[in-house]
Amino acid sequence: MRGLLLCGGWLLAAGCLVGASGSCRHRCCAGRNNACWVPGARRAHCYCDAYCQRTGDCCQDYRSVCRRAAVGCAVGPWGPWSGCSSPCGVGSRARSRQVTVPPRHGGEPCPDLKQRRGCLGEHPTCGAAKEVAKILPDSFSQDFRDPWRRAGMLLPEEPSRSPLPSYCGYFRLTQVGPLCRGQAWSRRLHRDKQVCVECRGDTSQHRPHCTGHGLQGARTFWVAASVAGCQGSWVQEGLQEGCVCSPPALIFV
Repeated sequence: MRGLLLCGGWLLAAGCLVGASGSCRHRCCAGRNNACWVPGARRAHCYCDAYCQRTGDCCQDYRSVCRRAAVGCAVGPWGPWSGCSSPCGVGSRARSRQVTVPPRHGGEPCPDLKQRRGCLGEHPTCGAAKEVAKILPDSFSQDFRDPWRRAGMLLPEEPSRSPLPSYCGYFRLTQVGPLCRGQAWSRRLHRDKQVCVECRGDTSQHRPHCTGHGLQGARTFWVAASVAGCQGSWVQEGLQEGCVCSPPALIFV
């Protein structure tokens, strides 16, 4: 029993009973270890763990045997910092070091083995992560009038060019607004669902990608072009060149 015992009519530390017998030879333990004991006087236990110095129930030879053999922890140098956990925006970096000599016999414990600090991801394609995608079901015509374009604003005439290569984007929906219940196609959008969105080339801007296809692994935002107030967020899981999404499919506007 670890604690206070009655010794000679006085309430004293347990060491008053066990100090006279019991040996820690070959029995030293680090930290607090209630199993690290040997028989003491009057059927009591004396302890050989480092914690016994606080509870006063060390065996009589603890200091001469265990403290003399104590070995403190030793660690190696810090490793390099990892890359930023976020490709765009706020993230964190981490580094670590290894234990070269573990503590023994109540020696000094090991210091922190890991460190973390903040960082700001600046991937070259971070601009794509700031774009907001406008989506429609594949059943809509490609020449659908964009409701975000101001009335009377004429699009500049563009010389005829061959269409840009198409590709499919696969996204995991992370948030879907309540107003998306307004139409049948947008009611199929719900959190954690994977959707396929087809890009048929942004011929109006001659960009190599459709606006809003985001960056793989990054959370970006989308709006439904035909449902007022229907919007949400998703995470791009991958792109596939020259493909066609299986129905029910979506398209970038």
